[in-house]
Amino acid sequence: MVPAAAAPYAGRVARLEACLVDAYDTIVACDFSVLRREVPVLAGIPAGTWDDEYNRIGPWLTDGRMSKTQAFGQILRACGIQVRPGVVREMVRRDQELLLANARLFDDVIPFLEKLRARGIKIAVVSNCTENTRPLLVSLGVDALADTLVLSCEVGAAKPAAEIFRHALDRLGVTADAAVFVDDQAGYCAGGAAVGITAVQIVRGELDGQVPAAGTRVVRSLPEVEVLFPG
Repeated sequence: MVPAAAAPYAGRVARLEACLVDAYDTIVACDFSVLRREVPVLAGIPAGTWDDEYNRIGPWLTDGRMSKTQAFGQILRACGIQVRPGVVREMVRRDQELLLANARLFDDVIPFLEKLRARGIKIAVVSNCTENTRPLLVSLGVDALADTLVLSCEVGAAKPAAEIFRHALDRLGVTADAAVFVDDQAGYCAGGAAVGITAVQIVRGELDGQVPAAGTRVVRSLPEVEVLFPG
């Protein structure tokens, strides 16, 4: 059940011309545990140790201050392992391979994007991610249906910071009040709302204790977002 804390949508205040949509857990499902389990095996690092070190430097990967090659090398050094370029290259290659193998689009994604495009709605995928996400979105065909991919690791800013949302709006050539932002994270929805974008939180499973941001509509699927746009 959607909790009572989810505020009702107050109605359109401007003609909506654009949709900003998150990637992971919004349009893309991925079992990242496979990556966390299999990549460190190549260097003989226990999965728990890998997780701790990866999480520590995660923000640098997300906003592009560090590449996967740099990050994996740093993790090896932190674990007292000699950094051999061949091993790091194989870890980066395997990381990308596993992401491609373990990610898929939710069933409602392609119909949703196609319907928005048919209505002339501009689309931006706005994702907090690392460098392996662009190849994934290309392989899934998302780049062909979106007007732009705004990836944190490429633009140097991550949700919920205003900069990444403004970057997406500028690329699409629309104002904040003409856009909808769809994300599975309440905090990121709040970031979009803070710059004047209509925020919609998609909850495909359970809320897991999350409290929807004030004024954010909560939906269970992308067709519920479709109805916000002009037909």
